[in-house]
Amino acid sequence: MEYIRPSSELIVARTTSEQAEFRSLVRLLDAFLAERDGEDHAFYAQYNTVDTIKHVVVGYIGKIAVACGAFKEYEPGTVEIKRMYVLPEYRNCGVASTVLQHLENWARASGYSTCILETITPPNPAIGLYQKAGYTLIPNFGQYAGAVKSVCMKKDL
Repeated sequence: MEYIRPSSELIVARTTSEQAEFRSLVRLLDAFLAERDGEDHAFYAQYNTVDTIKHVVVGYIGKIAVACGAFKEYEPGTVEIKRMYVLPEYRNCGVASTVLQHLENWARASGYSTCILETITPPNPAIGLYQKAGYTLIPNFGQYAGAVKSVCMKKDL
């Protein structure tokens, strides 16, 4: 596992989807999404498996895993940002931005030139996070093309 220190408090570790702390955070994310998505959860859940994700970051404050995110190749040159989550008590203090920046840097260093992502329609604070990071709205892609609750975004690296 490679550790990167973006600030005095948050340490971001590169890992894979096999890592126990990532899986623990994803279980919390999935529970949150099941409540938020309601009857649409089964549709979204099928696209959020983590079994084969090779590019994962986990953010730590001290020894506590407080955030995670991942990317996987969508098509040559493009990655899809996936599984972004921050524990509620660590939100709104720059943790998600740092995790996202590390994912983008890793994707760029791996030869990718574009990031895409899907999130859910407003009210959703994640949209503001992504817009602040330079993402713009795009037509819904792939499996989300007909999903009315989906919002898709893109950023050129």
